[in-house]
Amino acid sequence: MGAVYAQTLNHEFINYDDDVYVYDNPAVAAGLSGAGVVWAFTHAHGGNWHPLTTLSHMLDCQFYGLRPGGHHLTNVLLHAATVLLLFLLLRRLTGALWRSAFVAAVFAVHPQHVESVAWVAERKDVLSGLFFVLTLWAYARYAQRSPSQRPNAGLWYGLALGLFALGLLSKPMLVTLPLVLLLLDFWPLQRLVKGNVWRLVFEKLPFLVLTVVGCVVTVGVQQEAVESLAVVDLSARLGNAVVAYVEYLGQLFYPAGLALLYLHPGQRPLWPVAGALLVLLTISVGVLVGHRRMPYLLVGWLWYLGMLVPVIGLLQVGLQARADRYTYLPEIGLYILLAWGAVAFWGNWPCRRAVLGSGAGAIIAGLLLAAHAQTAYWKNSVSLWSRTLACQPGHYLAHNYLGYESDQQGKLAEAVQHYGLALQLKPDDPLARVNLSKVLIEQEKWGEVIQTCQLALQLHPAPKVEGLAHNNLGYALSRQGWLDEAIQQYRLALQLTPASALAHINLGNALYRQGKWEEAIQHYEEELQLQPGDADAQNNLGLALVNWGRPAEALPHFQKALKLAVAQNHAALAEAIRVSLQAYSPPGPEPEKR
Repeated sequence: MGAVYAQTLNHEFINYDDDVYVYDNPAVAAGLSGAGVVWAFTHAHGGNWHPLTTLSHMLDCQFYGLRPGGHHLTNVLLHAATVLLLFLLLRRLTGALWRSAFVAAVFAVHPQHVESVAWVAERKDVLSGLFFVLTLWAYARYAQRSPSQRPNAGLWYGLALGLFALGLLSKPMLVTLPLVLLLLDFWPLQRLVKGNVWRLVFEKLPFLVLTVVGCVVTVGVQQEAVESLAVVDLSARLGNAVVAYVEYLGQLFYPAGLALLYLHPGQRPLWPVAGALLVLLTISVGVLVGHRRMPYLLVGWLWYLGMLVPVIGLLQVGLQARADRYTYLPEIGLYILLAWGAVAFWGNWPCRRAVLGSGAGAIIAGLLLAAHAQTAYWKNSVSLWSRTLACQPGHYLAHNYLGYESDQQGKLAEAVQHYGLALQLKPDDPLARVNLSKVLIEQEKWGEVIQTCQLALQLHPAPKVEGLAHNNLGYALSRQGWLDEAIQQYRLALQLTPASALAHINLGNALYRQGKWEEAIQHYEEELQLQPGDADAQNNLGLALVNWGRPAEALPHFQKALKLAVAQNHAALAEAIRVSLQAYSPPGPEPEKR
């Protein structure tokens, strides 16, 4: 496993979700603190509420700052701990050393799991996975207590319940864990016998209560991200769910063409849905027929089917039809089915040890090589999205994010080209238009910026994208000298995204230019609450205070701005601030940010 994931220590953050969860999130980037703990439990971000995962990101920032290698290391260590615990759990439950080792090894290096481990934003997968296995381990200790040991059994039960709660606080996908506990009761614990079924169900009620709470909270938090039936109707969701189950199976055996985001196809043709349904029904009938003699077949299959239910698309969240990361825990059931099923298939054949051993070794070696190659694609945003395009040539979002990365690197012509391709593939994509407007701002094409932003706003984008469109439109208007219109756009941006540091400083600068010092000061202060390290905002706040007749209060802000500008190698800004410190009669503020 180290050979696969050690390379991530030299990988960068990527420009999809890593910004929201870590490097562009001021509350997280500030590190772990009392205020940060409160924020983690009282705020949702990225359409998710997973406070324990958020705290782990804060802890990484405390130790590593925004150096991505440290954040990747934490993911790898969490995954390694889960692999080890999974082996120990299966060994304890079944007594089967080599089959348990095989399942753990496949879990460790299967290419489908690269997304969960190599992507910093998917900390929620590896952290919740650790608590998932710990919960199963504590439950097994409880269930294996003899009648004379029942007083101690309660402690293990309470520990399992507590670990489950921590898992839900890491990622709510664990809501199906009570089903897994019942499956373990059937096999290998063999507690599910005639006459005690309802007792075992009743035993899971505290877990089910946590499941219900987790579902209610998740649906509430993800309300804005959930697509309506008008966008993706029920038949399209059901068809995609059936096909996705089979596509995950296909990539389990042949993990090729793995990509970051598989776009939802909408209504699928009837024949692939019917074919996938036939595959699922055939396997289901097979495991039902053989479950008495081979109970692990039913356990493994229901583990897989059941754990995928929250993310199979019946409640459509986001744009994806499926995602590799969703298989992180569900496919453990399939590994168990295959490992124990292979041993049963070969029976007592004299050469079975050699065949099974060499076969397992070849499988692990092949998966390891494929996972190593897959992990390399996660080196940075360019390599990742380029790989996505290679797997899915019509991927408009890949062009969008490649355009964004080109813009960040100053390759404006290349950025415009990618945004143009994205809009060719999806003309009604407001995000591509808003991103394009940013490049046009850098090229000072104000008329095109205004037109592009207005077109984006006509497409009814999500609040965050709409806020950016209003901000960029306001910036173009201000550069044309239409300050009243620009201020109106900035105010609309802040209505949609109140925590937008960009909109606050731009509005503050526009108000400064109108001589509205007090209101400008208010927005500079708001921006600095969100971005304390912004030298421009510190300097502009000082300028506004001087013009408002409060030069003594301006001095500390000029001093902070100078330190920040020197530390960030902003030589021109540093020189302007030095003049301000000496004269208290500075020129106007830095222009609005883009």
